[in-house]
Amino acid sequence: MWEYTDTVRDHFLNPRNAGVLEDANVIGEAGSLACGDALKLMLKVSPEGVIEDAKFQTFGCASAIASSSMATEMIMGKSIHEAMELTNKAVAEALDGLPAHKMHCSVLAEEAIKNALNDYFDKNNIPYDAEQFKETDHDELHAQVHG
Repeated sequence: MWEYTDTVRDHFLNPRNAGVLEDANVIGEAGSLACGDALKLMLKVSPEGVIEDAKFQTFGCASAIASSSMATEMIMGKSIHEAMELTNKAVAEALDGLPAHKMHCSVLAEEAIKNALNDYFDKNNIPYDAEQFKETDHDELHAQVHG
C-alpha cells in the first residue's frame, strides 16, 4: 500500500521546518486547494541574500509534505541565486524518488521557492527576468496526471 521511499516516509512523518516563521521577510505560496495541495513558504533572507531560515505550512498528501520539508532543507544556508536553481526534479531525487502521479508535489515546492524569491526581489527592488517566475497551473497539472 505504501508506495513511497523511506526518505519520503521520514519527511512526511517527521517534517523538517514545518510551522510559522515569525520573522520571515518573504513569503511564497503555490498550489491549489482545488487539487488538494497548497504550500505556504516563509523565508528569512539576510541583507546579503542568504536564506537563514525557512518554514512551511502545507495542506496536502504525503508527497506534498515531504517535498516541502526536503525543499526547506535544501535551500537553507544558500544564496537566493542558488535557491533559484533548485528544480522539482532535484527535490524528487533528494527524496529518492516520487511516484510519477505525485511529481506535481515537487513542482509545488519549486514554485513556492520561486514565488518567495520573487517577493524578495520585488521588496528589494532587484531587477529580474519574469520568465524565471512562470506560474504552473496546478489544477491542469493535476488533471493531466489523474485524468
